[in-house]
Amino acid sequence: MGLLERCKELFNTSNLYEVLGINKEATEADIRRSYYKVSLKVHPDRAPDDQQATEKFQVLGKLYSVLSDQEQRAVYDEQGVVDEESDVLSKDRCWEEYWRLLFPKVTMQDILEFEKKYKGSDEEREDVIRLYVQHEGDLDSIMASALCCTQDDEPRLCSIIQAAIKSGDVEAFPAFCQESGKKKKARRKRVRCERQEAEEMQKEMGLGDDDSLVMMLKQKQQSREKNFNSFLSDLEAKYSKKVSKPPKGKKAKK
Repeated sequence: MGLLERCKELFNTSNLYEVLGINKEATEADIRRSYYKVSLKVHPDRAPDDQQATEKFQVLGKLYSVLSDQEQRAVYDEQGVVDEESDVLSKDRCWEEYWRLLFPKVTMQDILEFEKKYKGSDEEREDVIRLYVQHEGDLDSIMASALCCTQDDEPRLCSIIQAAIKSGDVEAFPAFCQESGKKKKARRKRVRCERQEAEEMQKEMGLGDDDSLVMMLKQKQQSREKNFNSFLSDLEAKYSKKVSKPPKGKKAKK
């Protein structure tokens, strides 16, 4: 399966720019910054609950390598295809190492600091509104795609969207304005199950409340439950960091 097909399967769009939340006129700096933002969300250390995190991370690495290559980007912009047999994509590259070369100073502390600055910012508002339009108001998809988002952020994200609807910045999609109570309950039930699994994982690792990592996060966050995704991602980074190799590319496809 080619890069565009993988983007469609994993990110619900085959448009490379849309995956990064930018447009065709984006500068090299814009592309790099957006790649950093989106890759943080699906980095295997940051999203241990996402079974497709490694695949998404690899695909993002390939996507960035295409858009950051002048010739490859020109071909994609003109023809809407990528050359799967080019040196950019056909290399047997470790995308984890590639990411570390691009962002060598990034640590879990950096990720936590990024979350702190990002939440409540104008940048977050713009991203949430973009996702609302892209997913036509489907809150499940918005929550799954939003950066630094946990279930506890749902009311805040909804208020951002409601304000945008009220001001006329976006249309009122039925999927959002008329979401059924059954769907809301299903989403909350799914989150409770994920949290329970995370707590069981913590017990299996033999970590208690006196663990230094837990203590650090308790000092930085108001409550452990509210920011459990950050807690669990740090555990993964500390105890089970993995590096995987991407599959080789195929021929160019639309």
